Amino acid sequence: MFNPNNNTAYGAALLRVSFGTLILAHGLLKILVFTVPGTVGFFASLGLPAIVAYLVIFAEIAGGLALIAGAYTRIVSLGLIPVLAGATLVHLPNGWLFSAEGGGWEFPPFLVVTAGVQALLGSGAFALKAPRLPLIPRALQA
Repeated sequence: MFNPNNNTAYGAALLRVSFGTLILAHGLLKILVFTVPGTVGFFASLGLPAIVAYLVIFAEIAGGLALIAGAYTRIVSLGLIPVLAGATLVHLPNGWLFSAEGGGWEFPPFLVVTAGVQALLGSGAFALKAPRLPLIPRALQA
């Protein structure tokens, strides 16, 4: 019989792994398809310094891997929100649908909400037991 109290951990884990896979894929896309110089060039065309491109690539690859493993899920999810909000702002002028030229903004704000929900839920089932980080509240380290 379905019991929401027992299945929440599995739902959180399913969300965590699928969200982490999507974030990791976006980071790898920036390296393997667009290339690092191409990504840096795109960020420069937006008026952003090159370091921002490197930070986004790192955040997406490291964050995606951490989410898949279930390490520091709440912290990683909250840390990805500014990256995803930035993606929303970049895609905003292209229109709503992601099929628009340059990609629309429909998916990035959904991913912001997904990151927020994941931060609220925590790691769920099948998560790596990562060491506690000093100076970070224990509630954020689930």
